[in-house]
Amino acid sequence: MQERAEQTRRTLLEAAASLFDERGYAGTSISDIAARSGHTSGAIYFHYASKEKLALAVVEGHFATWPPLIEQYTNTATGTATATPALERLVRLSFAVARAFRDDIVVRAGARLWTERTLIAAPLPPPFVGWIDAVTEMLERARAEGDLAPHIDPERAARTVVCAFFGVHTVSEALDRRRSIEDHLADLWALLLPSLQTRPIAAELFPMARQA
Repeated sequence: MQERAEQTRRTLLEAAASLFDERGYAGTSISDIAARSGHTSGAIYFHYASKEKLALAVVEGHFATWPPLIEQYTNTATGTATATPALERLVRLSFAVARAFRDDIVVRAGARLWTERTLIAAPLPPPFVGWIDAVTEMLERARAEGDLAPHIDPERAARTVVCAFFGVHTVSEALDRRRSIEDHLADLWALLLPSLQTRPIAAELFPMARQA
């Protein structure tokens, strides 16, 4: 019974996410979500109580995607981070995030809902802070490895990298729904990496990072 309820909640969440992504918060109704999900409006109210709570669940799902992904690329004891230089891990992480924004409906919808946050009568999680902290940590590790240029301040550079990264996403979403996001991201790193690296080797990182 519990498994069936969780499946219903997930179906409702994904149906709502697809509509929020397509139409925005104001353009999506409970009736629309019911029709898309194949469940009744009553089921939606039972599991989520209101459209606001459903939108909040989508945004929370968006933010819940990132901690395990960041851990995969920052934990040097296991996984992708094992014996991989920090700057390469940062590039790999950025491409993994880009693919999630392009391919994961909850991630995409959560991003759109956050930009429409003034329409949603519910407190939403704060964005970007965790990203700045994660990138700062990776740049500090790059410095310890001797790969970060001496003039770079990790915290200030991290803030700039995060701003540039999400700026690329905003433009890519507007131009082609992120279909070319990996190409745009490669262009961004081609500009940023030579300034960050002690010995610029930006071109060597892209083939490996895009396959990670």
